[in-house]
Amino acid sequence: LTMLVTLALAFTLYTVGCTRTDPTAPVHRRATFYDAIFLLYCALQTSWDYYASHMFFVHRLQHFILHDVGPALLAASAPAAALSQGLPRWLRPRVTQALARLHPVTRVIFDPWTATAVYIASLIIWIWPSWHFDVMLSNRLYRLMNWSVVLGDLPFWWLVLDPRPYPLARVKGGYRLLMLFIVMLPMMLAGAILGLDHHDLYPVYSVCGRFAAVSPLTDQHLGGLIIWIPSSIFIAIIAMVVFRRILHQEHAARAAPARPAAQTGSAAL
Repeated sequence: LTMLVTLALAFTLYTVGCTRTDPTAPVHRRATFYDAIFLLYCALQTSWDYYASHMFFVHRLQHFILHDVGPALLAASAPAAALSQGLPRWLRPRVTQALARLHPVTRVIFDPWTATAVYIASLIIWIWPSWHFDVMLSNRLYRLMNWSVVLGDLPFWWLVLDPRPYPLARVKGGYRLLMLFIVMLPMMLAGAILGLDHHDLYPVYSVCGRFAAVSPLTDQHLGGLIIWIPSSIFIAIIAMVVFRRILHQEHAARAAPARPAAQTGSAAL
């Protein structure tokens, strides 16, 4: 219920905020935001969540959305301005003041190295076999896992997909590519280990009861391949998007000084 209310609130604030911003957010960014909300809703508020607790590979598909696709789409939509405008007018100054007081905390959270470390930890901690066993049998820990994956990974994707050029953005383009490369290595390693191991590392799904006639090792191998291949491909796609954006921003920066000079020459003529 808490996640449903949060998603509904974000949807409402963004929709209202888009009508108040001038110029309004581009169509592709609005579509990206609504796609993210829809995917997060499906992963957490439909029967997908039930099946994820009864099969490891379905759980990894769910976390592919929660860990990667959902937060990345939210960050790519750059929704901060619209969300702010969606707040009631009397509440905006208070939110601004609260964020100002939290600046020392947010500075740490949005530090590139901190965000990268949290991203890796949010993958490794929750798939660690002994810890995963306890998490899947505890409603409280299960909810904590899903919340922490979405919220904990947002700073990473926010830094990587910030559409603004440096220094308006906190991280230079080259460092964004480095961040993506750093997180891809443990992701591929964890996926390879789970996809190739011949021991059942997740007996908790036998305790919960698998909903399909799939052997424990097949279930584990499929889950490992999801971590290994689709997640790595997604990271590679994001890296290409970031690299293209770097080239575009560098071209715009080189062209910017030439325009005033050209205009001055035309005026002199």
